[in-house]
Amino acid sequence: MDHIDRALLARLQQDATQSYAVLGKAVGLSAGAAHERVRKLRERGVIRRTAAEVDPAAVGGGVLAYVTVDSTSWMGDSKESFTALPEVLEAHIIAGSASVLVKVRTATTEQLQDVLRRIYAIDGVSGTQATVVLETFFERQVSPLTDPRADADDRL
Repeated sequence: MDHIDRALLARLQQDATQSYAVLGKAVGLSAGAAHERVRKLRERGVIRRTAAEVDPAAVGGGVLAYVTVDSTSWMGDSKESFTALPEVLEAHIIAGSASVLVKVRTATTEQLQDVLRRIYAIDGVSGTQATVVLETFFERQVSPLTDPRADADDRL
């Protein structure tokens, strides 16, 4: 990936509905060349999908919580159980005192409590600890403009 690919990714993250002509002009390419680069980024899996960013509160997801899940056994085989809970937006196997970290959105704290009950019912789960978010300063996506490998090379 070169600096043009990174610039295209940054622009697509800001607004994925831009035409290839607008994208190309912004990075110094023709519309056709921009289209070809974006196509190749999709083929390589760099661009996983294109989606609309929805305001969670506007669709009944105003309560955000991060939940650590304790277990009595390895949770690596429980992906489907967490995926089956629509309120769980992310689930990660983690190192440390807990086994899994999940991001949950619900409309109310009562609904959050119900989700915690359903998580607790997953085989191997021995406990949960929820941290409710009071305010979000910001959320960001991975920045395609920074290349940690280049930074490491600069330090050598």
